[in-house]
Amino acid sequence: MAEEVAQKGLFSGFDVAVNKLNAIMVKLILFDVFFFTDAISIPFAVLWLVVAALFLTFRMGFINLTGLKHSINVTRGKYDDPKDVGDVTHFQALTAALSATVGLGNIAGVAIAVKTGGPGATFWMILVGILGMSTKFTECSLAQIYRKIRPDGKVMGGAMEYLSQGLTKKGMGGLGRVLAVMFCVLCIGGSLGGGNAFQVNQSLGAVAETFPFLAQNPWLYGLILSILVGVVIIGGIKRIATTAEKIVPLMCVIYVLACLWILLSNYSLIPAAFSKILAEAFNPVAIKGGAIGVLIVGVTRAAFSNEAGIGSAAIAHAAAKTKYAVREGYVALLEPLIDTVLICTMTALVIVITGAYADPSLSELGGAALTSRAFGAQISWFPIILSISVMLFAYSTMISWSYYGERCWTYLFGENYTVIYRIIFVFAVFAGSVMTSTAVLEFSDLMILAMAIPNVLGLYLLQGDVFKALKKYQSKYKEA
Repeated sequence: MAEEVAQKGLFSGFDVAVNKLNAIMVKLILFDVFFFTDAISIPFAVLWLVVAALFLTFRMGFINLTGLKHSINVTRGKYDDPKDVGDVTHFQALTAALSATVGLGNIAGVAIAVKTGGPGATFWMILVGILGMSTKFTECSLAQIYRKIRPDGKVMGGAMEYLSQGLTKKGMGGLGRVLAVMFCVLCIGGSLGGGNAFQVNQSLGAVAETFPFLAQNPWLYGLILSILVGVVIIGGIKRIATTAEKIVPLMCVIYVLACLWILLSNYSLIPAAFSKILAEAFNPVAIKGGAIGVLIVGVTRAAFSNEAGIGSAAIAHAAAKTKYAVREGYVALLEPLIDTVLICTMTALVIVITGAYADPSLSELGGAALTSRAFGAQISWFPIILSISVMLFAYSTMISWSYYGERCWTYLFGENYTVIYRIIFVFAVFAGSVMTSTAVLEFSDLMILAMAIPNVLGLYLLQGDVFKALKKYQSKYKEA
């Protein structure tokens, strides 16, 4: 009904134009690369990110596995030094980045992935999550290597800095500046759309299932979120990190406990569920479904869920207090482990064990609704908890993406104009609640995916800097 109204409204012509732009971006970014048979295809965006993750895993000596224990020690503060330069602690940087990645993709995207590709899709999501740990390590280490401390003490870092500075250092300054500006423009657009209005729009649909009065008064939901977001982002990264430090562990614990409740109540079915996942992971349908699953979870909803290769999290990790650049890279590699390997897998297991993905009566439901039904069949009151979780997931994603967009805005226009971006961002929160057209939302969401093009290219060209810093660091600190 909402889409019909939008098409008949004053902006129908604009919607058509944006839909055409969406089609162009999909052709450029999401076209299929075929292997072996037409039944097995991998979208270009997935291939672009997965190949980079695989390369960096080998290049960094399987840091995603060998560095795990050390990353936990760094995150829990074993090496913290108050004298280190930066705005936030290792743990705060981790939670700030996680607040942007742990979101609707973990709830809705996983459900659609399993429904589309079958249980075998879960295996491919786990694999991509593990490989993404190496990508996250590399880009967040680069963010620390090339970050700048401004005269006012604020940190400026992220893909735009290592693209411009790093490539200039290698005699490719022109290319570096072009890629940096491209990244910033895409990030700003993505922050206002996929990292903001889309989150509001989609979370409203899920929350309204439990609280119907919001469906009749969407502006109220938008107003409440606008105020909550505005109060936090005015304080910058320190307030965002402090808020994320409290919200992220809480929302993750609530959601994981609900998953564990169901899994432990059906513990006898867990071995069969894993067997089904592995059995279906290596047939053509599951392989294609797995690619689609990863695409839905990570690209269209949360940019590969953990955003490894997108370059966004590098902006948050650049602000961390640390003496060694790669030390923050160790912290960052935990994000895909928590987001994809842990939370997404638990969601998938619940959906597989309950059989919700194969229930014909639920075939027409969207991702969030399907997850709600799967959990609700085991825990009658869970839909209420899910609604709260969805709102928290959306809120935490928005406050972190506001910082990402703001840093890119500052890179382009200067620190004195950040207030303009913050006003626009808060307005976009409210707009997301009353927006009826999905065209603009989908277009801005695709911009997040497009950020991977300049960022991954930069990772290939600059990975040598990280490798050298890693070897130097390892010579001082044994993996422990």
